[in-house]
Amino acid sequence: MIKAPASCFPNVFSGICRLLSAAVLVCAATIAHADIDITVTGAGAKLFPVIIPVFENEGSLPNSVSEIVRADLERSGRFSLVDLGPLTLPESKTPDIAAMAARGADAVLAASVLPSSGGRFEIRFRLFDTTHKEGNPELGGMLLHLSPAQHRLAAHRIADFIYEKLTGIPGYFATRIAYVVKSGSRYELQIADSDGMNAQTALRSPESIISPAWSPDGQHLAYVSFEARKPIIYIHTLATGQRKVLANFKGSNSAPAWAPDGKRLAVVLTKDGLSQIYLINADGSAARRLITSSGIDTEPAWSPDGNWIYFTSDRSGDPQIYRASATGGSAERVTFEGVYNVTPRPSPDGAKLAFVTRNEGRFRVAVMDIASRQVMPLTDSARDESPSFAPNSNMILYATDIGGRGMLSATSVDGAIKQRLSVQAANVREPAWGPLQQ
Repeated sequence: MIKAPASCFPNVFSGICRLLSAAVLVCAATIAHADIDITVTGAGAKLFPVIIPVFENEGSLPNSVSEIVRADLERSGRFSLVDLGPLTLPESKTPDIAAMAARGADAVLAASVLPSSGGRFEIRFRLFDTTHKEGNPELGGMLLHLSPAQHRLAAHRIADFIYEKLTGIPGYFATRIAYVVKSGSRYELQIADSDGMNAQTALRSPESIISPAWSPDGQHLAYVSFEARKPIIYIHTLATGQRKVLANFKGSNSAPAWAPDGKRLAVVLTKDGLSQIYLINADGSAARRLITSSGIDTEPAWSPDGNWIYFTSDRSGDPQIYRASATGGSAERVTFEGVYNVTPRPSPDGAKLAFVTRNEGRFRVAVMDIASRQVMPLTDSARDESPSFAPNSNMILYATDIGGRGMLSATSVDGAIKQRLSVQAANVREPAWGPLQQ
């Protein structure tokens, strides 16, 4: 539950302690690449009815872009799709707005795929408001240049555009998620599109992998690997597959968290005794202790402005969430409700804090409004961990246990929209939601 491998609170850090004691060498084997299945189990109070037609000439691309756009919007729990069959609405023409409104749509997309030079393509699209009574009903549009292999990213960006125009909230479809798949005694650090498709393996190992963390630019992952029979922090460059050791000090090296500027990370080290938080440059140099504590400090997370570091500590006796200035100094307690609150994760907009709380023996994801300190439980499961915000601060991805099997779930920050993500015949843990792809 908590990444504090050096010292264990009774019944609190036991999961990580078991990881440390279970360093048994086994044969490495490949886990089958499997896309994540996503099931929507809840929806928002208001659904926006939209028409997403078949894009003109999209048969020239490897797969249907319009199908991916429709799937993104429907999976979000905020849209209902008005089915008009194999309808094509070219971007060059304005749709019959009255006819689309008569079919119950609040918005309609017109889109075309056009050949470009060098085997590339253009996607041109415009979005229209069918409820608009006067003036120009067009809400805007875009021109995307892409290679055939970029059709999925293009589709996600179109879905993001529609999502933001109709909800007023930035979309999150053109993002990636990282997670760890465990099958038997084998582990893989995998990366997939936000819809669970296009899964790729960054690392295979016969030993545990934990705590993946995205760099702010989305080009690197920091994580902890036990492949050398001890926890070592690595930084992995996704484009090349190359990696380097960030921290391999005496004892445990764990819980990497990138600073918003990408130049430093907060990490948890035991090189001087108990688990304590250190700041370290992204090249592995100049490690310095953030604050001094007589207890265990772990699970650091930066505020989006870079001014604060939130963390879990037992300095008050029970695990609670604190924060300290990124320049050091004294720590301020943040959580007071309940006797067990861990894994703080600030939202990218700085307004909320997701964390795991224990209530009546059940571990659930909750969210705090940082300004008011009001807390709202979001989940009703029993073994939730590792919350991670989407870049738009409106969705939270987390790991849970259903029937003894690890899988991922997601919830909106108001708890209304629920999603469940699973990989067949494997346990999925340690999710991390990446930034928007450039």
